[in-house]
Amino acid sequence: APAIWGVGLSGDVGVFGKGPVDVDIPFSDILENLDFAAMGIAEAHNGTWGVFVDLNYTSLSAGKSRSRSLERDLFEQFGATAEVSASADITEFIGTMMGQWRAVDSDQMTLDLMAGARYWNIENDITARGSVSGGGPLGLSVSKELSGSDGASWVDPMVGVKSRIDTATPVYFTGWGMIGGFGVGSDINWDVMGGVGYQWTDKFSTVLGYRAFGVDYEDDGFVYDVIQQGVAFGGVISF
Repeated sequence: APAIWGVGLSGDVGVFGKGPVDVDIPFSDILENLDFAAMGIAEAHNGTWGVFVDLNYTSLSAGKSRSRSLERDLFEQFGATAEVSASADITEFIGTMMGQWRAVDSDQMTLDLMAGARYWNIENDITARGSVSGGGPLGLSVSKELSGSDGASWVDPMVGVKSRIDTATPVYFTGWGMIGGFGVGSDINWDVMGGVGYQWTDKFSTVLGYRAFGVDYEDDGFVYDVIQQGVAFGGVISF
């Protein structure tokens, strides 16, 4: 099931123990700054047992700048201004593999109990620049640049449940709920999805839904406490 996920990101991100920074990137901004994204889900079943794989890769780059006149008397006299700019490159890979046991299997509904692991790899490159400049006899000009890269990789145990409910029409409902971490990797991470599907043929359907997941991870000065959520659309190919 290849998918498109219109995701936004919000939460706290910190590197090198400098304290977390509040991040709030709506989906509209992510579209502007997206470098590359690939997402897909695959399942295999033999009737009672199965395996579930979910892969997400996202690369983002963003930057902002701000300029203002300085208000203190000395700076104001010489028309001094300050400018601050910052840029960030964020690369995120999340891979999940879970075994499944089919607890309910009827003509109207399937229910799978799942257990496995989720692998996280997060890389952040951050650059911040600040400058003060102005005219007058002082010829004022001061600038400073700070940059750094930090990241983390970890594995979380995961458990969850996944279901599909069919109707008397080609319309069906599907979704899952997962939770993990438990202090092994992250303190906690969770993942929920709900959607409505349409079975076009025996082998192909489409699903429109909403997915959200969150993670709270901190280790050696690296902080990644975020929630990602948004509308998802995918095609499901069965064989």
